[in-house]
Amino acid sequence: MRNLHASRGEGTQMKNIQYRDSDLRLSSIVEKLCTPEPGMEALKQLIDKNRQLPSRDIIVSAVEKIRGVLYPGYFGNSELNTENIRFHVGATLDQIHHEIREQIRRGFCFRCGKFGIGCPECAEKAERKSVEFLLSLPEIQNMLATDVQAAYEGDPAATSPDETIFCYPGVQAMTYYRLAHKLFELEVPVIPRIITEHAHSVTGIDIHPGAKIGKYFFIDHGTGVVIGETSVIGERVRIYQGVTLGAKSFPLDENGNPVKGVDRHPIVEDNVIIYSGATILGRVVIGKGSLIGGNVWLTRDVPPGSRILQ
Repeated sequence: MRNLHASRGEGTQMKNIQYRDSDLRLSSIVEKLCTPEPGMEALKQLIDKNRQLPSRDIIVSAVEKIRGVLYPGYFGNSELNTENIRFHVGATLDQIHHEIREQIRRGFCFRCGKFGIGCPECAEKAERKSVEFLLSLPEIQNMLATDVQAAYEGDPAATSPDETIFCYPGVQAMTYYRLAHKLFELEVPVIPRIITEHAHSVTGIDIHPGAKIGKYFFIDHGTGVVIGETSVIGERVRIYQGVTLGAKSFPLDENGNPVKGVDRHPIVEDNVIIYSGATILGRVVIGKGSLIGGNVWLTRDVPPGSRILQ
């Protein structure tokens, strides 16, 4: 028997509450927590089919390691030099390959709905996709180098391109996005969203991995930026905090569920600047070289070279 003291507020008397250890039936709590609720299909598969789910923690850790090889010496091991940099990058890539391959395999098994841990089809696809992903890293590094240069050229407060790598949330968000976008192109399920949603939680910048973004892209400040799945952004585009590239509406199927795969977000052509708080909705086209002012609400096409202000 145990005694607990509880108070109902000032001026009330304390009273003893007694309960028995047997009153706490952990088995019933465990059973309820392990019974899938509607929408928790992954838990049902985990229990019924002995399926391993992707690990968010391992995916985030692997992406941080990838960031360390995309920007050697900036993140992770800062003691690199000409004698050890190649060894470090090679050893890290080998570790990344094992980790990301396993998470990709779990991602495919998460979606296939046919097999459990020993799914040979998912394992084969994971090996192939992980190799393709690693082979794309030099191209991704090249794209990110243009984003870093755009950040340096687009912000008078930046003292060097290195400062933007170390400090700017827009560069960090774009690093995560470009990695996730490649996995999205490779049709890897779940994992691209885990990567970009982690970036969202860290930077306040929400970029769907399905968006298509060209070179020299710069997000200044960044907090509250939203870029939807089917957005298409050209080269040398600059946007500021609070900008939304969203959907105006979306069609529903006969069951009232959103129809997937519909192009519903804006197309932003080259050399466009969009200032803070602007909201652009629907499959509209923002013409090349246009300037969209702060807090503008826009749901129509804009010809090239336009200036849209309040």
